[in-house]
Amino acid sequence: MTSSNELLNTAILTRLSYFNLNVMVALYRELGSATAIVEHRRELRGLFPGIPQKVLDALNDIEVVRRRAEEELEYDEQHGILPLCLNDEAYPSRLKECPDAPLMLFYKGTADLNARHIINVVGTRHSTAYGEDLVRRFVADLQTMCPDALIVSGLAYGIDVCAHRYALQNGLDTVGVLAHGLDTLYPARHRDVANEMVRRGGLLTEFMTHTNADKLNFVRRNRITAGISDACILVESAKRGGGLITTRISREYNRDVFAFPGQVGAPYSEGCNRLIRDNGAGLITSADDFVKAMGWKDEREIEASRQAGIERSLFPDLSEEEQKIVDLLQKTNDLQLNIISVKTAIPIGSLTALLFALEMKGVVKPYAGGTYHLLS
Repeated sequence: MTSSNELLNTAILTRLSYFNLNVMVALYRELGSATAIVEHRRELRGLFPGIPQKVLDALNDIEVVRRRAEEELEYDEQHGILPLCLNDEAYPSRLKECPDAPLMLFYKGTADLNARHIINVVGTRHSTAYGEDLVRRFVADLQTMCPDALIVSGLAYGIDVCAHRYALQNGLDTVGVLAHGLDTLYPARHRDVANEMVRRGGLLTEFMTHTNADKLNFVRRNRITAGISDACILVESAKRGGGLITTRISREYNRDVFAFPGQVGAPYSEGCNRLIRDNGAGLITSADDFVKAMGWKDEREIEASRQAGIERSLFPDLSEEEQKIVDLLQKTNDLQLNIISVKTAIPIGSLTALLFALEMKGVVKPYAGGTYHLLS
């Protein structure tokens, strides 16, 4: 167990190292602890002649930030937040390998950050029905093949929050990596999801409390999302975006990168398609593709899972008329109410009730303009 003195010294260095992280991490690895850095700070110039002067100046100002570090640890203790030092056993081991790993992480949750299989799922904040369906099917199928998998994302709008929600729905642990301290949440409308994640996953950040969700912090956050994982999966992305930053960092960390292809010319498929075209990501169309590519299960194991009935029926307990609607939408998705009525010969009054029942079962989703989308 990390001593209180080491926790405090690590928090102090975390506060001081925002713009000098790589140097501070190198010192930490060389001397073995934050306490050693603090105790020998007057001798560092002789020990490491190349150390930047601004780092030495920061270390000479330790007393300026000591109280702030003490307040942080007091807040953590009062609010069930676990501070993890780089040397801690519970610190994400995959992230430890990275040269710019945070000296300290702040964690609130129950998931094992060193789970056997960890995947980050990222993409655009402007997700489409196509992308959300991909995430839903991928996570549901992944659960049948790798029920111990941990899903990581950034709790942002779009693909991120879809990954978290579908992980929770399928009983998989999911961790959100945040760009601010754990005393707040951005975006605030994801509070309900975040609260559930604390019970069945977790929230993780390198930022102390009272840290705003500034633009630069999201870029820094992406390296943790990449570093903590075995693989990165890009679902939808424009030609520029945060998801592409995460895929680039993942490759730099020697992580596996995959992307789902999209329709040619679709704005939020352009990033994925280009990444695949330029050999920056492996093409996948399903969880089967991904699991096989990672070598987590071979063909025989996957087929055995199917034969054992682990691959669930997508639409159980449908009435004859409900099944007729589903069959139509499987052939041609995203149809308006009147078109569905004509093609199924079901009167509008009855059809409205049937579509509502299918919505409650999670089979269809209504969109603006009276269009219905099959979630399969």
